[in-house]
Amino acid sequence: MVPTAEALRMAQEAGLDLVEVAPQSRPPVCKILDYGRFKYEQKKKQSRSKSASSILKELRVRPKIDDHDLEIKIRKAREFLEAGHKVQITCLFRGREMVYQNLGRDVLMKVVEALADLARVERPPRMEGRRMNILLGRKSG
Repeated sequence: MVPTAEALRMAQEAGLDLVEVAPQSRPPVCKILDYGRFKYEQKKKQSRSKSASSILKELRVRPKIDDHDLEIKIRKAREFLEAGHKVQITCLFRGREMVYQNLGRDVLMKVVEALADLARVERPPRMEGRRMNILLGRKSG
């Protein structure tokens, strides 16, 4: 169906475009709008849905975290991984805990073992100041 002459005239007077937004409906739906902006917003919507899969989520733990507290953190990490996000586990050291970095590494490795069915290590544990980080991503396949 061809847009009416009146609709075209209205669009030209407003300095905008007549855009067919739903061609498969009966009758076809047209809107008077700026076509360049319309295309930009469509592209923005598509890119927003793609970028959501690569969000980085962070969970913080301490070297002397209790077993139950660690289970809760692992459960949350599992939810993030199932949603397709990457998870960074950060172990924070305070004061003299810096001497016992092996305890922090053990906590991080417990998390990795608990999530072994779902996650893979993308970046092994490494120290950055008073923090030890490990990055987990979803296993492919």
